[in-house]
Amino acid sequence: MTTISIVIAVIVILLIFAAIGVYNQLVRLRNQVKNAWSQIDVQLQRRYDLIPNLVETVKGYMNFERGTLEAVIKARSQAMAARDAVEKGGGPTGEASIKPLLGAETALKGAMGNFFALAESYPDLKANETMKNLQEELSSTENKVAFARQAYNDQVLGYNNAQQQFPAVLVAGMLGHHPAELYEVSDVEAKKGVKVSFQ
Repeated sequence: MTTISIVIAVIVILLIFAAIGVYNQLVRLRNQVKNAWSQIDVQLQRRYDLIPNLVETVKGYMNFERGTLEAVIKARSQAMAARDAVEKGGGPTGEASIKPLLGAETALKGAMGNFFALAESYPDLKANETMKNLQEELSSTENKVAFARQAYNDQVLGYNNAQQQFPAVLVAGMLGHHPAELYEVSDVEAKKGVKVSFQ
């Protein structure tokens, strides 16, 4: 074997190892994004599970406010359907966009805000122990969603940066890696937390 053949073989081997390293790093980062997304998913499901209990608790107090209750139920259903669509589309690193979910979550927060604003005018409801417990759970869940969203966005940033850096930028798309979307809320009002206190 000539010296040139040996140099070419070494270069090829180094390129193969570099490609394997890039691939493994992208897979690791993609899995971290998926894990962070699953943490958001868990908290969203927790919120979705609390809402029917909240609605049932207030039904007896708010009989004539059906429109508000129905808006909350409808917004919850739309948010769950949007979340399911993201999952069916391969999650946040797949082909599905999370924008419909963000819009549905914004609508749900708005409906919940209207719900709590209206519920404040019912003194008996404010004193209800079940309602207080559900409010506390929902408030805690909102905080957990915010923390999970922050962790997810941090992972997405790392994943997207890795794809855009050399040498990964040359092969990321060919290896099936696409930039993940950040979990951003564009509506200023939706960025505010749902107020759940009756003081």
